[in-house]
Parts: sequence; C-alpha cells; structure tokens
Amino acid sequence: MRFFPALTLACLLLFPTGQLHAQSATEAREKELDSFIEKGMQDWKLPGLSIVVVKDDKVVYLKGFGLRTLGDTTPVDADTQFGIMSTTKAMTALSIAMLVDEGKIKWDDPVSQYLPWFQMPTPYLTEQVTVRDLLRHNAGLGNADILWGRGDLTTRQILERVRYLKPAYSLRSGFVYQNVMYGAAGKVVAAASGTSWEKFVTERILKPLDMNHSYATMALSLASNDKNRSSAHFEIDHQLKAIKEVPVDGVPAAGATWSTASDMGHWLRFLLAGGEYKGKRLVSEENFHELFSPQALVPANDFYPSTALTKPHWTAYGLGWFLQDYRGKFVAMHTGSMDGRTALIGLLPDDHVGVYVFGNADHVEIRHAIMLKVFDLYTDAPARDWSADLLKLYGDGKAAQDKAITEQEKSRVKGTRPSLALKEYAGRYVHPAWGDIVITEQEGKLKIRFGTGEENNGILQHWNYDSFRARFGDGRYGWSMLQFELAPNGKVASIGLDGTDEYRFIKTGDEKK
Repeated sequence: MRFFPALTLACLLLFPTGQLHAQSATEAREKELDSFIEKGMQDWKLPGLSIVVVKDDKVVYLKGFGLRTLGDTTPVDADTQFGIMSTTKAMTALSIAMLVDEGKIKWDDPVSQYLPWFQMPTPYLTEQVTVRDLLRHNAGLGNADILWGRGDLTTRQILERVRYLKPAYSLRSGFVYQNVMYGAAGKVVAAASGTSWEKFVTERILKPLDMNHSYATMALSLASNDKNRSSAHFEIDHQLKAIKEVPVDGVPAAGATWSTASDMGHWLRFLLAGGEYKGKRLVSEENFHELFSPQALVPANDFYPSTALTKPHWTAYGLGWFLQDYRGKFVAMHTGSMDGRTALIGLLPDDHVGVYVFGNADHVEIRHAIMLKVFDLYTDAPARDWSADLLKLYGDGKAAQDKAITEQEKSRVKGTRPSLALKEYAGRYVHPAWGDIVITEQEGKLKIRFGTGEENNGILQHWNYDSFRARFGDGRYGWSMLQFELAPNGKVASIGLDGTDEYRFIKTGDEKK
C-alpha cells in the first residue's frame, strides 16, 4: 500500500508539476485535433490528409490520415508526396527577396529590364509594370489561366501571348489573382540569377532548409521515383474518384512544387523564425518583412469565403501571401488548389504558431477549418466547431451553384435545330492569345480539341439554335457553353466560350484532319 505514494512522489521529483501540466496539455491538444480531423474527413468526404503544426520553433504535431488513393489500403503518412500548388508563390517571392539582398534585383524595377522580350497589352503597361507588381496581382490583367491550362505551351510561349490580352483594369487599381504573372516572376528570377527558377528554388531554399523530399516541379518529383505519393481525387457525377494529375509546370513559379508534411515543418520553422533556419539567416530581415507587408488591398468578395465567419477587419495581399486579422492578431496564409488537390499554409507569427495542411480531393475546404482549429488550440482561444460551420457555408454555396445550373436548364429553348449541317461548324478557330480550337465532325457528332491535355477535349451536344455545350475530358468541370456565330453570308464566323467576348475565337478555315 505504501508503494503507490512513493511512486507518485518519485514522478513528481522527476517531472516537476509545471512539466507534467505542459505534457498533459500537449496530449489533450493532440487528442482533440485528432478527433477534429478524423470527424471532419468523414463529413467532408476527404480520402487522405497530412498535416504539420509548428509552435515555438518545434514541430508539435505531425501526422497523416486516411488513404493515399481511394479504394486502396495504403495510408497517408507524414512523408507522403502532395502538390503544394499556389503556396509555391511564397517561395517565388522569397527568391526575389534573396536577389534583392544581393543587389541583382530591385522590387520596383520594371520587368522589361530583366525580360526585354516580354510585352504587356499596352506600351504603358510594358514600361511601367514592376517586379513587385508581378507578385501582388495588380498588374492590370484579368484571369489568364487558360494559357497554361492548354498544356501545349512553354512558359516563354505563354508569356509571349500576354501582349494579346485586353487590360482588365488600370495598373494597380484592382486585384485579380494571376498565375501567369507569377510565371513571369519565375523568369525574372532566372534572368537575374543566371540559373533556372527550378534550380534556384532547389539550391537556395529547399536544400538549405533540409527539405530533402521536396521538388520544385511535378516533373522533378516524378523523376525522384518516390513511391509514397498521394493521388488526386475529384467528384464527378456525384462520385469521388481518382483522376489524372494536371501539372502546373507550364508556369512553375506559380504552383509547381511538391512536398511532404515533414518537409513543410522545416518551411514553417524558417518562416516563423523570420527568415532564419538553425541559426542561419537566408534572407535579410528587411526583405523578409517586405513579403508580409500589405501590398494590395483585397476586396472582401475576392478573398476567401471563410471570412464570412471569421469577419476580419481588413484583407490584403503581400508578396505571395494573403493577409488578414483573426481574433485581433495578424495572419498570413495561402491556399493551393489544383484539380483534385488542396493545400493550405497558415501563420500566426505573434504566437509563433504555423500549420500546413495537404488534402487529396478537389476543393475540400476542411483545410480552412483545420487552420482555424489549430490557431484556437495553440493560443488557448475559445473552442468552435469550424468544420461544421464551414461545411454549412460551403454547402450553401454549392446549393446556390446547383440552383443556377437548374435555372439554366429551364431556360433552354427546346425543339430547335442548328442553322447549318454539322460539318459546316467544323474547322479551326483562332484567338491571338488563347490559341486555337479545333472542331471536327465525326460520325454525326462534333468534337472539340483545345490544346493537348485530355481534359481539354470533348464532344459537343446541341443546346439550342447555334449553341452547343461540351463536357471536357472526364467531365470534372461540368458543362461549358459554346455559341457559334454566323457571318452575313450564312457561314460560321466565330465561336464564343461561356458567352463572353473575351473568349471569342475566329474561324480561319475548314478542318481537314
């Protein structure tokens, strides 16, 4: 009977009360986060997830959950490969900051100083757009993802077509998220450093941070022959299934990097230490802080939908980072999204807390819920079921989209026929920037080809009059509308995608293939 009190006393001597309390608090947080993630994955129907949390320069939580591929039994772990997608942008901005430190670049130098061949849509923009503008999404261009989404253009070819776009707003007067401009930033890194963006990021960021299982591009990741790799998943026709990867290597500086939760722990430690890793500074304090300084205000409707619940007082963009306040504290964060994949990084610098989350299904927004849960858990903030709240928020948004599709179906005029025989619609249609669309007629059906990617090919279905709709690739995008326009002579003159002049392609001749 006397043994147990003696044992208790020994434990207290070996582990002071404060240490035991800290240990129990850590275990409680871990159990709570485990339960939160496990339930959330079921509610959001996410096959696999990996996560790392850093607090006070230590990895305090590092785990994998679920499966690498739906229908398989191989689990996700902390070393499973995922794409980091647009969270790559922070590495590109850091690369620029390093070159500013070396005097090889100035933030406000014109881009033309490094890329004399690069032209914006107007001479004024070509002359005035700066390196900083490339990184803060306010260079005057609208969305141009269709350029790299074709899958058949190099980065140089993509950037050479920017001159044919129409300005969406005057320079620095708006905010439109821009992957192509980050592609240009990658070329600036290459021009100023004398090496490729991929090699610069590898040698100056990934290797010094001991990110030994991270790769600057999907091609490099595949070449590593690392078999511990997750699959991308997409819900198609109400069924979640594994899909073919869509690379971002055409604009690598915008989102091509691959990594693991273990490696991203090193990245978080570096960021939360203000640009240092293991006592070594990789970038000056001045230019590190420039990355997190508000560079462009972001209107609420251009920020993340989650702000409807978090209600920040301000929203902005830095250089590779979205910025906002949460519970009165500064937050830097960014998502990464590509077909079938999600990622999110969140920093709460004043509390020395950071989190990185990977997911292997398309736009499963539990990532936001996990970030907020981590922030609350590791700052002892009041608990809230962010997963349930965000599930409802995004569910309501999805319901609104479904309703719009239903209304569109109701608006279809039934009983109409195309004005011409199907073979008359076949041909090559060209846009100076977006490239060409090829329509062919085969066995009484019209087929469309746009670039080389399988996801850009499809079969047209008559809608009404001279309008058709298409499901591209495996149907993951749903239906896209196409409108053929006739010239006064009764022949087909052009085709418009999704009913906008911005995506109008002029017919140049019959397609003989």
